[in-house]
Amino acid sequence: MSVKKFDRDVLRRLLRYTRPYTAFLVLAMLSALISVLLTLLIPVLIGDAVDCILEAGQVDFTALARTLVFIGAAVAGSAVFQWLLAYFTNLITYRTVKDLRVQLFHKLHTVPLKYIDQTAHGDFISRVVNDIDQVSDGLLQGFTQLFTGVVTILGTLVFMLAANVWVALLVFVLTPLSLFVASFIAKNTYRHFRGQTAIQGELSGYVEEMVANQKLVRSFGYEARAAAHFEEINTRLYAEGQKAQFFSSLSNPCTRFVNAIVYAAVGVAGAIAAISGVMSVGQISMFLSYANQYTKPFNEITGIITQLQTAFASAQRVFAVMDEPAEEPDPENPAVLPHCAGEIGLSHVRFSYDPARPLIEDLNLAVKPGSRIDIVGPTGCGKTTLINLLMRFYEVDGGSIRVDGVDTRAMSRSGLRSLFGMVLQESWLYSGTVRDNIAYGRPDATMEEVTAAAKAAHADSFIRRLPDGYSTIIAEDGGNLSQGQKQLLCIARVMLAGPPMLILDEATSNIDTRTEILVQRAFEKMMEGRTSFIVAHRLSTIREADLILVMNQGRIIEQGRHEELLEKRGFYYHLYNSQFAHDRQEA
Repeated sequence: MSVKKFDRDVLRRLLRYTRPYTAFLVLAMLSALISVLLTLLIPVLIGDAVDCILEAGQVDFTALARTLVFIGAAVAGSAVFQWLLAYFTNLITYRTVKDLRVQLFHKLHTVPLKYIDQTAHGDFISRVVNDIDQVSDGLLQGFTQLFTGVVTILGTLVFMLAANVWVALLVFVLTPLSLFVASFIAKNTYRHFRGQTAIQGELSGYVEEMVANQKLVRSFGYEARAAAHFEEINTRLYAEGQKAQFFSSLSNPCTRFVNAIVYAAVGVAGAIAAISGVMSVGQISMFLSYANQYTKPFNEITGIITQLQTAFASAQRVFAVMDEPAEEPDPENPAVLPHCAGEIGLSHVRFSYDPARPLIEDLNLAVKPGSRIDIVGPTGCGKTTLINLLMRFYEVDGGSIRVDGVDTRAMSRSGLRSLFGMVLQESWLYSGTVRDNIAYGRPDATMEEVTAAAKAAHADSFIRRLPDGYSTIIAEDGGNLSQGQKQLLCIARVMLAGPPMLILDEATSNIDTRTEILVQRAFEKMMEGRTSFIVAHRLSTIREADLILVMNQGRIIEQGRHEELLEKRGFYYHLYNSQFAHDRQEA
């Protein structure tokens, strides 16, 4: 797609977002038109006022006074309509940008998690905040200024042609010079502004990554390398930005040079016409004013084009997210389980993150209601992938997963996920009160229910020691809490929700041994009658499992109870003994 066609498509697509505000757009265009016409009328009136002053002692004061009143009215009217233009433009701009930003944020909740996982989160932030601001400043406001400039140019030509055809034609002949300058600058700025915007997104992503993992950066002494990589990205941004600013900075001196040529040409031609008696002094004054007014929009348009280049590049990044395929929609009439027993069946399941590298092939599993299933295996064997497939965070490439005999694809994602309670090794909290974080899955829960869940998770004691207890504000991602405290709150969150099935991914990894024993007892009580999937890294915790799945390279290679698997002396036997041998060596 050519740059020009792309620009048209972006503009056309953006203008669709202004459709709800068409009335404001019409009023803005009308205000711009009236303001420009009144502005163009002023030089005519000034010329008439000049012609009222013939020479000393020959001044038509009556006509002069009347003309001055008209000039004052035209100036006041132009100012009023310019204010209305700005008012309506701002209404359109901010409401359109609000809709665009809301839609982009909603889009982030509909794209597959695969896309989220593969894109830098800081780049998402840059698109939602910075790029849409650039669209606001460039495309929407610039479009109105562009319309005003074009109307001013055309109106000025009409007024000049009405006054004197030959001088007007002289101005018209010099017009291509202004167009050439604008075109030259626009072509050379677009590529660099587009590159600048892309590097800004890369820089935002890197900064977000480094800030979010600052403890890790410092613990491994990565500061110097992080600073060096930041400097490398920042240097590229500087170089690209410098080129973009260099070409955009040419607009003012170049257009001023063109303005001076047009002004001088009109002055010379007007003087010759006045000497020949073809034009009056007042008309020369009018033409000189028009010469300034005619070339001024070219200056503004050139500056606007610079803004437009940035805006088009930003809009491309915004619409790139919008155009990402959404995850497969829920069925029109999704299946609903009024009562979930917790029977899980996997039949010939296939899945891979990369089609060229198969991960899970022909996976079959039958889980009875209320069973405790522990999943073990080496790193990268597919334990977490299996959990992702159960929750439909990722879609299977083949086969099916059933809950109580119902294919999970026949259910809505929200309906399916409401059947599971998840506690992950990586805890997540948001900026809000302790109570709000515990009640994240049940916002309508009473304070008594929240407190009961916290007590069951053995989190109540430390919560009451916080400055404001359950009303204490948690910093972003729980920054003012320890890892163990954050994990206890996540456990309390699941206990409050009370789902029919559980998924625990090393849920007690950050908790001290004494508290872990208490929490494990609480889990055991909560798991009674509930189907539970436990991703276990410490094999000493899985002896009580009803079924142990031993995974390797995306396949279940062994399954059974702890004693049965040890008797087989297979993969699990060696895995179990190697871990305990390692523990004995450390002891």
